Amino acid sequence: MPVKSFRPLTPSTRYATVADYREITKTKPEKRLVVTRKKTGGRNCYGRVTARGIGRGHKQKIRLVDFKRNKRGVEATVEAIEYDPIRSARLALVKYADGDKRYIVAPNGLKVGARVVSGPDAAPEVGNSLPLKSIPVGLPIHAIELVPGRGAQLVRSAGGEASVMSRDQGYALVRLPSGEIRRIHEACYATIGQVGNLDHENIVLGKAGRSRHRGRRPITRGVARNPIDHPNGGGAGKSKSGGGWQQLTSPWGLLAKGYKTRVRSKYSNRFILVRRDGRPMKLK
Repeated sequence: MPVKSFRPLTPSTRYATVADYREITKTKPEKRLVVTRKKTGGRNCYGRVTARGIGRGHKQKIRLVDFKRNKRGVEATVEAIEYDPIRSARLALVKYADGDKRYIVAPNGLKVGARVVSGPDAAPEVGNSLPLKSIPVGLPIHAIELVPGRGAQLVRSAGGEASVMSRDQGYALVRLPSGEIRRIHEACYATIGQVGNLDHENIVLGKAGRSRHRGRRPITRGVARNPIDHPNGGGAGKSKSGGGWQQLTSPWGLLAKGYKTRVRSKYSNRFILVRRDGRPMKLK
């Protein structure tokens, strides 16, 4: 899927690029598979801002995606490839043999009319969902479960792909897009193929208005604020840009650069063999 650029007739079109939606075959979503997304503006039930940088934006509807793929052995036909406003990947509308319709994350190369199926006896083809113990080593996969039956939690964004490296004692060693190597129970399901919309990373918004259209409000830097508003505020020029006794922090005093926030004794450490930076995970 290539991206489109524009002649620089205005400053906003000089660097902006947009997706070429030629793979989209249906513009309106399935009514039974959408729910209204309520806007919060980053505020809680008391009206206080708990998440900054959120507000306004275009109306959106949440597509109910089938991440569990729990209709085992029932073949489905891809009816359409659709756009989803709240995720980077495209969605595929599939219709099962019993008439049930569901959304799945559309892998790269999945076309309208293709047939997909979920189950341990399914062929390792694009769009099919299989347990990790049935997936050949080295084959690209996405939409991976962490707990059997919970539904896919890993590798769901545009262009993402993982691969099974080996199997050992009921677990599969999976290399994730971040470079992390993780032990996942071989009964967990994953879908064959790479997530579609590969050129999503090449899209440049080009102007602030497109960011506001997505519901993202601007956030003022801490060093540009007043001392009453932020720990890094005040001073002459860039006197509080970090270093020395002054460290960059969040508005609540949490260190912003290099401070490790992961709990050292986290329960999932035993499932991680190699961290995303290439270092082996140390168990304590």
